Amino acid sequence: MKISKKAITLNVGLVLMGSAVFAQNLNDAKKAIDAEQYQKATSMLKSLVSSQASNGENYYNLGLVYLKTGYIDSARAVFTKGVTADAKNNLNLIGLGEADMLSNNPTSAKTNFDKAIELDKKNYKTYLEIGKAYLAQDKPSDDVSKPDFTNALANITKADELDSKDKDAEVFLALGDAYALQKKNSEALGPYMRVGDVDPNNRRAKTQIGKMYKESRAFPEGEKELQDVIAADANYGPAYRELGELYLQWSSFGTDQEKAKKGIENYKKYMDLTDKSLESQLRYAQFLFYAKDFQTLEQVASAIKVSANDSKGAVVSRMKGWAAYENKNYPQALTSMNDFFAKEKDPNKILGFDYLYLGKAQLKSGQDSLALINITKAVEKDTTNVDALAEVAKTFFDAKKYAKSAQIYDKVIAASPNGKGVLYSYFYDGLAYYFDYATQYAAKKNPSKDLLVKADSSIAKVAQLAPETTDAYLYRARVNSLLDDEKAPKGLMVPHFEMFIKKVTEKPELVTANAKKLSEAYDNLGGYYFNTDKAKAKEYFEKSVAAYPSGTFASAKLKELSAPAAKGKGK
Repeated sequence: MKISKKAITLNVGLVLMGSAVFAQNLNDAKKAIDAEQYQKATSMLKSLVSSQASNGENYYNLGLVYLKTGYIDSARAVFTKGVTADAKNNLNLIGLGEADMLSNNPTSAKTNFDKAIELDKKNYKTYLEIGKAYLAQDKPSDDVSKPDFTNALANITKADELDSKDKDAEVFLALGDAYALQKKNSEALGPYMRVGDVDPNNRRAKTQIGKMYKESRAFPEGEKELQDVIAADANYGPAYRELGELYLQWSSFGTDQEKAKKGIENYKKYMDLTDKSLESQLRYAQFLFYAKDFQTLEQVASAIKVSANDSKGAVVSRMKGWAAYENKNYPQALTSMNDFFAKEKDPNKILGFDYLYLGKAQLKSGQDSLALINITKAVEKDTTNVDALAEVAKTFFDAKKYAKSAQIYDKVIAASPNGKGVLYSYFYDGLAYYFDYATQYAAKKNPSKDLLVKADSSIAKVAQLAPETTDAYLYRARVNSLLDDEKAPKGLMVPHFEMFIKKVTEKPELVTANAKKLSEAYDNLGGYYFNTDKAKAKEYFEKSVAAYPSGTFASAKLKELSAPAAKGKGK
């Protein structure tokens, strides 16, 4: 019997030791999940499922990892096995309900949740996990399902009531999440701070507080919270991710590229500490783009591997295309952007930048018409892309396709009438209309003078916005010269030539640079007054010769004016 008692005692000890090892391993697996080390957690939980096959909590946590990484079918299979293996444990029914919610089947989800409640309706954890399941729909890549905040809060509040001694920090964490996901940061702050009181070693609540500071643009405060987390646990990846996001957003409010670099450094640290998931790799690529590290971006994007049927393949092609264009690798940019559009079938997921980079790559490849179509779409999605449309207009202008150029410049001005480059657009818009008229006139096509009216209107806007732009007055004079009546001119050009002369001669340093243009102005004014006010005409012609001695028109006219008058017949 003594031996028997010793054996029994030893066996009990082995059971207790096994339980302790199991609890420690499950706890470690949960920590790995919280730290977003999903591959590590999966490995640990698979081992636990194998060695402790009758414990439903193992299956539940493994299923949650599958849900977090987007494998809903795998999660459902694990939860189903968990229900069979541990029928009295309601967690896997909740897991099935969460899978239903993520599959947009709330009716089936409620059925599973109700079954879970019937199994253990007095346990606060039942309601806590159901509440978290309702929140789990908040996925950046999910454009259909949204969190059910009403049911989430109802269940988490019920859990809080049942956990009357406030012994579980997870309740406060879930309550904070429910408010934070609704962008109700003030309401979320209290529960998150309570987490620290219950569990001082909890890293996620403080990380979430830092994230909320970032969202409120309280960057120094957010930075401190996140650095405190890292000081307490240098291996907690999510804190680095949020710190990286904070620095990137902070850098966008100025020209501080150092903060953008810090953003990249911290996000890379996050990736090194986690699984380098496809989503995190793509986000890292976005960091590099916004930080303008295009060389690294092209390398990183080219190294990302995706399966042929993975929808993320389109995003990879996008990043390759953007980077290649910025690195002046235009043929590759065009190939990658065409590949993106071939893969991305959802028009709601196509960004203005996608049309922009496709159009710009086409422009560099001489595909002007296609470039116009796509850059116009880019501007329609985001008017900040209007500079690229102006680039297309200039391309048509340089190719002497003035009518098309003017049409595009009109769109540029309409899209961004107060944009930083609008002065340039108004000027070339006017020139395009002017040269379109002049080209048609030279070809004897009898162009409409409406073209000149439009030219004058646009160039007048330049003079209004930038009065020191001397060429604006010169071109208005040229345009109005053509607008005037050929047989009985009214001198429409006169005030504009006079203003041009005034603006140039006010600044001696402009005179030499504009000698030929000054001569043109003086010649035209002298010619206008030649038959009505010879003294005035002579004055202008003399100024023309002084400004530009090699000119021939003024000197010839001066000779005419100095020649003796012909005697009339009979005198």
